[in-house]
Formats: sequence, C-alpha cells, structure tokens
Amino acid sequence: MNAVTAHKTNTFKWLLKREYWENRGGFVWAPLITGAIVCFLTAVLTVIGVVRFKSSGAADDLQFNGSLAEHARQIGGIGDTALMAGIILTTLVLAFVVFFYALGSLYDDRRDRSVLFWKSLPASDLQMVLSKATWALVLAPIFSVVAGVLIGIVLWLIIGTAAAAAGMPNASAIFTHANPLSVVGNMLTAIPVYLLWAMPAVGWLMLCSAWARSKPFLWAVLLPLLASVMVSMAGILPGININYGAIWYTLVYRGLFSVVPGSWAPASTAFDQNMQRAENANILGPADLMNLMNVSNLDVLGSADLWIGAAIGVAFIAAAIYLRRWRELAD
Repeated sequence: MNAVTAHKTNTFKWLLKREYWENRGGFVWAPLITGAIVCFLTAVLTVIGVVRFKSSGAADDLQFNGSLAEHARQIGGIGDTALMAGIILTTLVLAFVVFFYALGSLYDDRRDRSVLFWKSLPASDLQMVLSKATWALVLAPIFSVVAGVLIGIVLWLIIGTAAAAAGMPNASAIFTHANPLSVVGNMLTAIPVYLLWAMPAVGWLMLCSAWARSKPFLWAVLLPLLASVMVSMAGILPGININYGAIWYTLVYRGLFSVVPGSWAPASTAFDQNMQRAENANILGPADLMNLMNVSNLDVLGSADLWIGAAIGVAFIAAAIYLRRWRELAD
C-alpha cells in the first residue's frame, strides 16, 4: 500500500513538473519580463527626475517638519510602497495567466492530440486535472508573490538610490524604517483566500476547456454573459421581479473575475465594516494598510459566499475530470 501511495505521489510530482516545463513562460517569464520593463522605465524616469530636480536648485530647500521619528516612518513607507507595487504588478499578471492557462489546460491537449500520449502513461485523469488545478490555484500565486518581491526589491533600490541622490533628508530611512516582512507576510496570507475564492472561476474555465470542441473562450465568457443578459431582459416582463445584481455577481463576477487576486475585498459582506475600520484606524503607512487588508482576508474566510463558491468550483473540477475521461477524443 505504501508503495502504491509513493508511486502516485511521484507521478503527481512529475505531472506538476510537466506543467511547469510546458507553461513556465506564463508562470515565470511573464511576470519577470513585465517587472523588468517596469523597473527599466522607473529607473529611466527616476534619473531624469533627479537630474531636473537638482538642476532646478530645489534640493537646497528640502526640509521636514515634525519629529525625526515620524519623518523616518513616513520615509520608510516609501520602501513599503515600492515593495507592494512589485507584488501588485505580478498579481495583475497572475490574473491573466491563470485565466488563459485554466481555459486552455484541457482543450490544448485534445487540439494537438497529445492527450493520446498522456493517456498512455500511468497517470490517471484525476491526477492530470488536479495537477493543472494545483498550478492555477496554489503554485502560480506563490510564484507570483516571489517574482513580485524580487521586482519590488529592485524598485525599492531604485527609489532609495534616487532619494539619496536628490538629497532627501534621512533618505536611508527608506531602507531602515521599512517593514518588508509585514508586507510580504500579509501577501502570503492572501494565498489561501485566493485558492478558495478563485476556485469557481478556475473550475468553470477548466470545465469549458474539457467540454468545448472548439473556441473554449467563447463558451466560457459568452455563456455567463448571455445568460445574465437574458435573465435581465426577462425582468422587463410585468410581474417578474429579478435581482439583476445577484445574477451578474454570481455568473460574471464570481464565475469569471474571481481569478483576479483581491477581488474578494469589494465583494465581502464586511466591506463596509472594513471601510469604517480604515476611517477609524491610525494608518500611518503601507504596512498598516496591509495589516488592515489581512483582517479583511480573515473576514472573507468566514463568509458563506467563499465556501459556497469553493464547493461549486470543486463540482466543476470533478465534472472536468469526468469529461476528460469519457468524452470523445476526436473534435
């Protein structure tokens, strides 16, 4: 029994590696290349800005008011902002990568006939589909955060160097009074929330990928859109009272846009409470804002919306496994 379990574990690990080999362009190179372009443009614009700033003579007038500790805290927030910018950039790339990866995950195997080869290997359809879902929901977000941290560090160095070159008072506080561990830690806590929140969208996209004979994008996107439009139009008829917002939220927002990291924040039932917290909280920098977002993540984990959506996503993934196993291979 242990030998069988070990074999299945090794097979699943191999399938995960296979997904990385075939899709590392989206998982790794897309965020890194995007970040490299942003870092290059930031460096160029920063150099231009520093040169103009110093040539104007404004550097001689730089001063700060208030206590030194408060000034250092504010300057340290610049470093936190740079780190957050890098992570936010890669999470935006992640949304596109996960969407199109899940949409083509099972369709591409049938289109290029490689499904025949993979079915000849000692790997079950369950393992094949779950390996793809694992990349979309767990490993891709982890890669995204790691890439975002690297990009954020580069932006951090660029901005810190520019501040020192411009003669900003106490510019070293950008590094010494930043809270990088708090920023990164709070972003990592969002990964379990993303796993559950994105599950209905990823499951729906994988189901369409397994079912559609051609053009899975049209099926995945147009079907919920047209359904929402038709239900909304039915509300024009007398005597019919339909909650349009709930229909569009369920079919379009949760069914498609759940792949966007952080999309649970405005959809949370505790969103108004969190906005009130933000008004009442003493937010002195990005690290404090991240801590508030972490509280919001914990609120979402207790919502029925998240767990019902996760259950629907599991059902979609199970249906995708069934379709991959039993449907005709020829399109």
